Amino acid sequence: MSKLHIKKGDTVFVNSGEDKGKTGRVLEVLVKEQRAIVEGVNIIKKHTKPSAQHPDGGIVEKEASIHISNLNVVDPKTGKPTRIGRREDKNGKLFRFSKKSGEEIK
Repeated sequence: MSKLHIKKGDTVFVNSGEDKGKTGRVLEVLVKEQRAIVEGVNIIKKHTKPSAQHPDGGIVEKEASIHISNLNVVDPKTGKPTRIGRREDKNGKLFRFSKKSGEEIK
């Protein structure tokens, strides 16, 4: 399986779908499904039975996963969506960089 271009904590831009144009922070990456859960994006309403966490039950709004092909990392320098590349530093360690500005992405 190849490496994914996004990681937990990245700020991403949504390319397509119902929430096209929104940005948010990645809360979780589901590697096997190649999906990510992004804060404030792809909100669904889940009907829940009463439980210890929700004693009354009811309808709970939460983020659903979105496929990573619909996400682009936001460039730290310009604040616009960019593609990601990988490069080696002097010590031979790989790091991600923005293809627009060349800036390293932490």
